Amino acid sequence: MAYSRKRIKLPPVYSDIEPLLRTERFPTLWCPGCGIGLLLKTFVKAVSLSGIPPEKHVVISGIGCTGRIAGYIRLDGYHVTHGRAIPFATGIKLARPELEVTVISGDGDLLSIGGNHFIHAARRNIDINVIVVNNFIYAMTGGQLGSTTPKGMRTMTSPYGNIEEPFNIPLLAYAAGASFIARWTVFHDVQLLDAILKAFKIKGFSVIEVISPCTIFAERNNMKMLELIRMIRTNVKINHKAPLDELTIEPGKPIIIGNFVERTVKPSFDSLIYEGVKKLKGGGSL
Repeated sequence: MAYSRKRIKLPPVYSDIEPLLRTERFPTLWCPGCGIGLLLKTFVKAVSLSGIPPEKHVVISGIGCTGRIAGYIRLDGYHVTHGRAIPFATGIKLARPELEVTVISGDGDLLSIGGNHFIHAARRNIDINVIVVNNFIYAMTGGQLGSTTPKGMRTMTSPYGNIEEPFNIPLLAYAAGASFIARWTVFHDVQLLDAILKAFKIKGFSVIEVISPCTIFAERNNMKMLELIRMIRTNVKINHKAPLDELTIEPGKPIIIGNFVERTVKPSFDSLIYEGVKKLKGGGSL
């Protein structure tokens, strides 16, 4: 369906973020009820409040529903190969360390196709922000089982219920070495905004898992979309000090959300690289 290239004028309440949105590309292509648009608004709000000039922000996304988010943000952005958003972001950060580099993509892109890059970027503590939109499924390609699909949930490739253990994203990120780790839902926009602003300040690998409702996921589990939204909004428990090994998302149990880890004693990979370069150059500036 064709859409107008005429720039849409948003209501006055969005006046602070409208300059950072490519409104000529609106309406978005996301399904009604999808939470990615809520994340788009919250992220752009964080950029507006960060105090970092927009020209210093870079957004990278991969393939999938969330992968389209960079195209709606009026910042330098890149839409890259499936699963390769993190190494692409790493290259940008090493070439231009003064930039605030953020990866926004889905659980399938970052943890299934790109899982190897995720763990090694965390291990190296590269100073980038990774926002993982977790909708529990490969949504854009029809609803296949993913690495974060809760146990027992039905998908196109697990019609009788998932028998695999899903990733516990905060625990995985911590074990691999991430400096900042949080989990929020798209409906906890104030807390999510605060977490993104924290990630901007951390000099190291930051991971924010964002739980988002998905029409395809609801359909595959014979749920009404409003039922799924209600579950994500209300079946949650904020506990910043929760043991990380208890954060696995399981049907029927509250989803624990919060800012779980903030450790700043470990130097970032890019800072170590540039310290080494300075030593080779005899201590001179780059």
